[in-house]
Amino acid sequence: MKKISTAPLEATYLGGPTVVLEIGGLRLMTDPTLDPAGTEFVLNERMSEKKYSGPAAFPETPIDIVLLSHDQHFDNLDGSGRNFLKEVQTTLTTKVGAERLKGTAIGLDPGEYRMYDAPNGDRIKITATPARHGPAGIESITGDVIGFHLSVSGDNDFELYITGDTVYYNEIEKLGQHINPRYIFIFAGAARPRGPFNVTMGTNDAIDTAHIFPQATLIPLHAEGWSHYTENTSSLTEAFRILGIEHQLQILEAGVVTALPINKDSIAN
Repeated sequence: MKKISTAPLEATYLGGPTVVLEIGGLRLMTDPTLDPAGTEFVLNERMSEKKYSGPAAFPETPIDIVLLSHDQHFDNLDGSGRNFLKEVQTTLTTKVGAERLKGTAIGLDPGEYRMYDAPNGDRIKITATPARHGPAGIESITGDVIGFHLSVSGDNDFELYITGDTVYYNEIEKLGQHINPRYIFIFAGAARPRGPFNVTMGTNDAIDTAHIFPQATLIPLHAEGWSHYTENTSSLTEAFRILGIEHQLQILEAGVVTALPINKDSIAN
């Protein structure tokens, strides 16, 4: 029998964009990247991506829901991650991604949602959020991407926001008027696989996000372990320290189950 955690929220960072979240006994995973270190993906004759580190731990099964921001890039869904989806009850992703993955994948456009019941009785509403995988005009190259907003109601009410692969842009600013997340899992790393521009959040994007969500703690993912990441968690830590907002940043130790407090009073003013 699966052990149900007594903590309202636990996170286990596996590496890259992959974290396992346990909410009231419901286990969710973001973009599964589970291949070993050294795996290389050739995009075309001029571009390739290499994985520098494998997962800190292999996820226990079952995973109830995978929150897949997009399926078309190896650093968000690698070979082992794609195989792992076959063991998962439900995968939420983009509409076009669900068509490609078939099986148990459910496609969502931004604003669409699904409701789930956790074993402890919590109700979890998962809504797709807008994301833009690079500068304006890049959508036809990088393809569709979404993030996720999780609203938990029950004995403990709280919200989470998972950005997916995106830069900071006006749609994220608009989200600040409608959601109030306790934690934001930002896909950082300032990834530059194609040219002299970021396709995921760099330090400036993370700082802008922290400004829009002053009551949230930002937890960076997608900042370690791949060749095309140009920044890491040290970059974010230094930038937040210089600006005096280090209380809004939390770095997860890879492979360690971390209980995340949901009381907002724990954030300094």
